[in-house]
Amino acid sequence: MTGMSNTLHSLKPTSRRPLHGLMVLLVEDSLTAGEAVRLMCITSGARLRRADCMESARRHLRIYRPDVAIVDMGLPDGDGADLISELAQATPRTQTIIGLSADPSRATAAMKADADSFIEKPLNSIAGFQSAILMNLPNHRRPMDIRLLPDLAFEADQRALQEDLNHALELLNKNDKEDAQSGYLAAFISGVARTASDPTLEQAAERYSTTQNRSDLRAALTDFLAEKIAV
Repeated sequence: MTGMSNTLHSLKPTSRRPLHGLMVLLVEDSLTAGEAVRLMCITSGARLRRADCMESARRHLRIYRPDVAIVDMGLPDGDGADLISELAQATPRTQTIIGLSADPSRATAAMKADADSFIEKPLNSIAGFQSAILMNLPNHRRPMDIRLLPDLAFEADQRALQEDLNHALELLNKNDKEDAQSGYLAAFISGVARTASDPTLEQAAERYSTTQNRSDLRAALTDFLAEKIAV
C-alpha cells in the first residue's frame, strides 16, 4: 500500500485536473451522493474509495491513509463528528477532512471536531467541491495554475437513487415500535431528496423527524418511486 501511495503522490495536479494524484475516502451511506462524488473525483483527477459506515471506514484506515476524507455527519452506526475527530487526531493527520450533510446546522459540529471544511448537500457544484479540497492542501499538492472547472450539471443517478429509497422503505417498514434510527432515517431521506431536487420528499422527511408518522413518509417514498424513477 505504501508503494501505491508513493505512486499517487508522484502524479502532479494540473489546471484541468486539480486533484490529480489525490486519494479521497468518502464515508457516506447514500449511493446517490456517492455517485455524485465519484463523478466529481473522475472529472477532477482524484481516486476514490468508499465506506458506507464508520466501521467500514475504520477498516479502510487500518490499511491506508487517504489525502482527503469526506465524512457524512449522519451515519447508520454513529455521528460523523466522532470519525472526523479520530481522523484529525491521528498521526499522521489526514491532510484535508471535510464534513458533509444536507443539514447546514451540522457544520458547527463538523468544525468543532476539527474538520477543515464543510460541504452542504446536494453535491452539485464541482467548483465548490474542488475548492473545499484545494484550499486546505499544502502548496506542493496544488496545481501551479488553478482553473476551477465551470459547474457541471450532475443529475442524480437513477439506479443509485432507487436503491437508496428502497433501503429507506426497508428501514421504515421495520416492526420496531420505537425505532432508535428514526432521526438517522429522516436525515438520510432528506439528503437523498435534496440530491434529487425533490422538495416534496424532503418536506415529508422533515415532518417525520417531528411526528414519527410512518404512513405519511411511506406514502411519500412510494409516490416518489412510482413517479420519478425510470423503470
